Amino acid sequence: MSILTTERAALLRLQIEFGADEAILEAPVNRYRVPAQTAPTPAPVPPAANTPVPPAASAPTRPAADEPTLPARRPPASAPGLPSQSAAMASARDLAAGASDLAALALAIRAFDGSSLKFTATNLVFADGSPEAPSMWIGEAPGADEDRQGKPFVGVSGQLLDRMMAAIGLDRRSAYITNILPWRPPGNRKPTPAEAEVFHPFLERHITLVRPKLIVLVGGTAATAVLKRPEGITRIHGRWFTYELGDAPVPTIAIFHPAYLLRQPALKREAWRDLLAIKERLAAT
Repeated sequence: MSILTTERAALLRLQIEFGADEAILEAPVNRYRVPAQTAPTPAPVPPAANTPVPPAASAPTRPAADEPTLPARRPPASAPGLPSQSAAMASARDLAAGASDLAALALAIRAFDGSSLKFTATNLVFADGSPEAPSMWIGEAPGADEDRQGKPFVGVSGQLLDRMMAAIGLDRRSAYITNILPWRPPGNRKPTPAEAEVFHPFLERHITLVRPKLIVLVGGTAATAVLKRPEGITRIHGRWFTYELGDAPVPTIAIFHPAYLLRQPALKREAWRDLLAIKERLAAT
């Protein structure tokens, strides 16, 4: 493979990671057949005296038969009229409450039309791993790789999370992984507080159905959504909190998101201490 081809492939992958995964037009356009712009018509020379002026030629009203034309761009598909925030949350609570198991909960999320994220994502990203596992790991939202595969944490940051879990003896067969949002935000952007709030009833029901012995919140966005605390991840990571699950409080800890660690590798020492705390608590359960 030539160097030029390799650079083009790397550029395409980068554009996909940035969310540019759709073509502007629905059909390719051969730019070599698009007619070049003609030079501007020179200003007319005034006719000499007593010279009759010929009648002006009328401009053509439509292109010639052999002139290529660009395809008309269709307007982007839009989501149906969305309900208000309060109505969407009421609908989410009703759908979540009616889910008696995880399969029913996944169907309820698919049926929920209270967020536009459903209409811009490709796949529902529900969960991965074993729901019987003692620990439940909750991230923030799917990215481009997760959206394509329909599983949480399968991209570059997911590979680092796998290595972090393996360091304390866990894998996707001995842990359960999900997100606070089941649909990918466009462009891999950070979930908004309103989006996290709308989907929170589904997350609460998810935790109730799994009934984990320990909850790990992966990243500041997940920690804020679940713990409802104003502090950032640098202040609360590694500290133990309690998630009230009926009459069985669940020990809960927040850790740095793998994507954050990739940007701030100096924090991996602190992340390792947090992982050791999780390992110690799991051994005591």
